[in-house]
Amino acid sequence: MTRPLRAPVTTATAEATTEDGSPNPGPATAGRSGPVDPRLLRHSTVARGYVVATAMFAFAGVAMTIVTAAMAASIVSELIVDPSRRSLGAQQLHLAVLAGALVARGMLTYLHDRYAHRGAARVIAQLRGRALDVLTDPTQTSVRALVARREHAATVVLRGLDALGPYLSGYLPALIVTMTVTPTVVVVIGFTDWPSAVAILITLPLIPLFMILIGLMTRERTDRKLAATSRLAAQLLDLIAGLPTLRALNRARGPAARVAELGRAQRRSTMSALRVAFLSGAVLELLATLSVAVVAVGIGLRLVHGDMSLYAGVLALILAPEAYHPLRQVGAQFHNSADGVAAAGEVLDLIESAPDDAVIAPGRRGCSVAGQPVRLLDVGVHGRDGWAPEHLDAVFEPGRLTMVTGANGAGKSTALLAVMGLVAPDSGSVLIGSIPVAELEPSLLHEQIAWLPQQPVMVPGTVSENLALFGRLESAASARAAAATGFDRVLAALPDGVDTPIGADGSGLSAGQRQRLALTRTLASPAPLLLLDEPAAHLDDASVRAVFEVLSARAAAGDTVVVVAHQSVARAFADRVLVVGQESA
Repeated sequence: MTRPLRAPVTTATAEATTEDGSPNPGPATAGRSGPVDPRLLRHSTVARGYVVATAMFAFAGVAMTIVTAAMAASIVSELIVDPSRRSLGAQQLHLAVLAGALVARGMLTYLHDRYAHRGAARVIAQLRGRALDVLTDPTQTSVRALVARREHAATVVLRGLDALGPYLSGYLPALIVTMTVTPTVVVVIGFTDWPSAVAILITLPLIPLFMILIGLMTRERTDRKLAATSRLAAQLLDLIAGLPTLRALNRARGPAARVAELGRAQRRSTMSALRVAFLSGAVLELLATLSVAVVAVGIGLRLVHGDMSLYAGVLALILAPEAYHPLRQVGAQFHNSADGVAAAGEVLDLIESAPDDAVIAPGRRGCSVAGQPVRLLDVGVHGRDGWAPEHLDAVFEPGRLTMVTGANGAGKSTALLAVMGLVAPDSGSVLIGSIPVAELEPSLLHEQIAWLPQQPVMVPGTVSENLALFGRLESAASARAAAATGFDRVLAALPDGVDTPIGADGSGLSAGQRQRLALTRTLASPAPLLLLDEPAAHLDDASVRAVFEVLSARAAAGDTVVVVAHQSVARAFADRVLVVGQESA
């Protein structure tokens, strides 16, 4: 019987990077525009409160600015025009109000600066938490998607989000002040001297116009800088992970030229973005200065011809720079805007990334794995290199040790992930008993499975904490498992035994010691379903035989044991051999 041909399955992970290895911005990133991403306010309650508080500070600040200008104009005009007011006593009220307004304005600035930095830190922490929740939630990001985008995600969540600090504490307040202070000041000037208000309204649009033109040119450079940073981070992560192997092979200096090349590319892209950013700030500052000069010339001519009062002229002249000042601040913070908008867009793209086809909607059913066969019915998973596995039919029966073997890349490890519900098959289904794995509640399923991946999970802490990482183990079971794996000898050689601290990924232990720790943790687990992926890696022949003796005993006791292996000793203990890519043996 001929099986129907399948069309390749495209997932979100396939678009995670471009052909040159740089992160693909995706539809959301490519399409974002404007100085503020509205998704930032939608996803961050702290950001919404921060914007409201900044607007309140801005309104209070503009009130103090107007009072300051009015008092200064009154003092200057009265001193020049009215000789009877040329005394300290006559100006006492004006001076007191002026001093109070200046002190209040200074206090508002100080308080806002303190609040801005703390608010920015809280917004960044909230967005970082939301992004990590999405990336670590298997219902939103599949294992394959996480592996494909982890380097880019690490850059965005760590260094990328740091660019939001200056954006939130510098550029965003300046933008809010522009939207509140500038219209208010223009209205006050309009009531005082309408020709000056008209001149301001004519010249003000020039600054945003040039900001838009410069922003279009800056965005491309900023995206290139982020892409270069992501590539450098990915290269360094891979280099650090493989450094022990490279040193063992005397190739530790081999990747130095590539890392240096990536560093130079990042430096070039960063300097290009900064060069444009600083030049743009100078251009915007020049435009604001020329615009104030135009207003000042008009006021001077009308004063000379007697077309306006001195009070109105001084008030308009003092307030005119305040109308342009927020835009000048926006220009000074423009480089923060470029980095901040890019960083916000990238992290919000991660938060809003649509679940790809491999993500599993969590089930709600529970079941007992003990004594239940595990069936793989025509299971196929499509990845970057095609289908692996494809058309896989198998039954893992309780009380039997099943050896899974096959060529590299055939999908043996993926089949184990499908059994645990961590990868959704693109075709076929996985059943535990008569219940599909997709319908089972993940936490209830996983607590009945002991899993040993090819790269065991190790966290910073003590050896005992890593042994109990997936649940506390019985002392007798741990002792038997440690004796079988040879981990008891490792503990005897460690300075503090089970209290010896280890670092991330088990640093402080050799590869063989890490494997023995993970094997001990797996074999001592009371779970009725054991899934082991290459358990014999980094072990000597005697240890391999001892491990399979324990696994055989677990199977004889009624547990379901599935082992991915290639060694002949595994065949000697296996009750059944499944060759992935061929008919089962």
